[in-house]
Amino acid sequence: MIGSNKKGQRLRDVTGKCKDSLARQLLHTKRDWQLWLLMLLPLAYILIFYYWPMYGVQIAFRQYSPRLGITGSEWVGLKWFEKFFTNYSFTEVLLNTLTLSLYSIVVGFPLPIMFALILNALKNDRFRRTAQTITYIPYFLSVTVLVAIINLIFSPTSGLYGSIYRMLGGNGYPYDFRSMSGAFRHIYVWSGVWQSLGWNTIIYTAALSSVSQELHDAAMIDGASRWQRIFCVDLPAILPTVIIMLILTAGSILGVGFEKAYLLQTPLNLDTSEVISTYVYKAGMGKASDFSYGTAVGLFNSIVNLAFLVVVNWTSKKASDDEVSLF
Repeated sequence: MIGSNKKGQRLRDVTGKCKDSLARQLLHTKRDWQLWLLMLLPLAYILIFYYWPMYGVQIAFRQYSPRLGITGSEWVGLKWFEKFFTNYSFTEVLLNTLTLSLYSIVVGFPLPIMFALILNALKNDRFRRTAQTITYIPYFLSVTVLVAIINLIFSPTSGLYGSIYRMLGGNGYPYDFRSMSGAFRHIYVWSGVWQSLGWNTIIYTAALSSVSQELHDAAMIDGASRWQRIFCVDLPAILPTVIIMLILTAGSILGVGFEKAYLLQTPLNLDTSEVISTYVYKAGMGKASDFSYGTAVGLFNSIVNLAFLVVVNWTSKKASDDEVSLF
């Protein structure tokens, strides 16, 4: 009887705390109603442009006809997925996408971290701010402008590359690197590094700014050099941020940018430049206009990205004793 009374009292206490917490939340909501009102616009944007289009995913399982509409079209199950998996270009497109994405991650992920550590180690504030500004600027160039710059540099007829070749005594025009299958991946990845290096350092620079100066002072008292302080103080301090960014990057392992890949494509480099995003565009919006097939390929791409995100997140939780993860 006494035990039942204690359980009942604990239940009443918990219920009372929940009611008090809910009352406080409602009070704060009423007090800050302007802030909640400001959230309606981004919330509507997410619902309209990210969640509502999910209704159309069922096109991947139907013989879609614009005349019949989505729900009126015939249900065909996994027909379009089977068509993609048995297509002669499936292996080539998938390998091209994985190779280009992994190449971009291996090169583009650690470089901003290294650059942020170098900038943080600089003692000249004016030089550091100048370097940050110069490296930020390319990020604000559109993909079309970036590809135009690449064409101006590597054009064998009127570009910088062709002019230097003739200046050094070459006859005629040099070979066009833009049409080489082996050069496409290097041009794609390193142009992306040049464009986004400075911008990607922002979050790491912000994380480094929160590192206590007392840790550096203690390390200097112990005789640590500047490099030792970078690897033993700065790098461990931003490691949780690095892991979170790696998880987010892994979530787009097959999300190779469509615009730059499509603009850099030529008939001579298709064997390395044809990735899933360009393949979906050509399948769904090209001459055949097979919307169901293009949707199925795009859905496959999203599922693989989700799988990579979950696996990397699970791995990070196990490696960091459940301290760093997204969910």
